[in-house]
Order: sequence, then C-alpha cells, then structure tokens
Amino acid sequence: MAKETTVTLNGASGGSYSFDVYPWGTSFKAVGAVYSILKNNGTNFSILYIGQTGDLSERFDNHHKRPCFDRNGKTHIGIHLESSESRRFDIETDLVRNYTPVCND
Repeated sequence: MAKETTVTLNGASGGSYSFDVYPWGTSFKAVGAVYSILKNNGTNFSILYIGQTGDLSERFDNHHKRPCFDRNGKTHIGIHLESSESRRFDIETDLVRNYTPVCND
C-alpha cells in the first residue's frame, strides 16, 4: 500500500521526527525504524503507541500490544527509518516522554 501522508512528531527534547504514514496492514521491508501506531480522527492522528524495531517486515498483527491497538481503534502506522539501534531507542524514548501514548504503559 502507498504512503498516505507524512506527520512530524516532536520529542520531549524538542527534537522533531518525520514519519511516513501508511494504512494499517501495509507490509514493509526488513529495515530498522521507529514506528507509531496511529488512529485517524478525521483531521489529525492520535498516537496510540511508539516503538522501535530492527525489522519492519515482522507482522504487526502479532504485536504484544495488539489488543490495546484494537481497543483504541488503530488505523495507520507511521514509519521513521533509522538503521542505528541506539538512535532508535533514543528517538523512541524521546517521543514516549512527550506523548505518553495509551498503549505504551
């Protein structure tokens, strides 16, 4: 599926990160990224979860937080490509601190 839009997410540090937004169910290549699980509210997106992975090709259908994604009406996934594992963890932490997503408990 094709990218629908791009959103900028801001970290607690003041850093900003660009995320390409795809419909839920999109398949991805085996690349490292920070990802955000999103709900389209018509005019904007709610951030349900922020995570990182070294392999985006792994299915999100089996994600350990999938029940929370479903309960909260996930519609999209945002992708910020990043090959460095340490940088992915830093970005994930920065964003979670700013947004405190409902599924990141």
